[in-house]
Amino acid sequence: MKRASSGLKDAGVRFALAGGCAAYARGAAPSLHDVDFVIMEKDVPAALEALIRVGFTTAKPPEDWLVKAYDEGRLVDLIFRVSDRPVTEELLARAEPLKASAVIVPVLEATDLVISWLLPMSEHACDYGSLLPQVRALREQVDWNRVAAVTEHSPYAFTFLTLLERLEVIDKPVEAVMDDRWP
Repeated sequence: MKRASSGLKDAGVRFALAGGCAAYARGAAPSLHDVDFVIMEKDVPAALEALIRVGFTTAKPPEDWLVKAYDEGRLVDLIFRVSDRPVTEELLARAEPLKASAVIVPVLEATDLVISWLLPMSEHACDYGSLLPQVRALREQVDWNRVAAVTEHSPYAFTFLTLLERLEVIDKPVEAVMDDRWP
């Protein structure tokens, strides 16, 4: 995470820490998986070049929403679309500088982070069990009305929000008008 964020910063690539590492930077349990950054699609070539310059190997997987970089076997995902929604200037502008592994990096706003976890849920990827402790740790930082509005079309997100309500992790979000502020 340190080397990748440093390489991206030095190259002037706008990014934000996402995924489990972002949750950790915001107070959740440590992430032992990979490192996720969100970037804009137009910045993918510059980001890959920046990471190659600092010693990463890179790969373009068959998925059309991210690219990958490896540093001695450690994986960094550079995500430029979440559930067919492009990463935008606005999303990156909402990221907050926070300390993560002893470096200051832009970290996705907690609300955007939760939305990024809920939007991709489907019948094939619906693990509420691993998401629950992360969300519980971030609950006071999240605008739940915006989460409900942005994810209102997803039955999986609706079910997860209902679970959070029933477990008294959150209050029932106020009925909201569709909010397109994400990303």
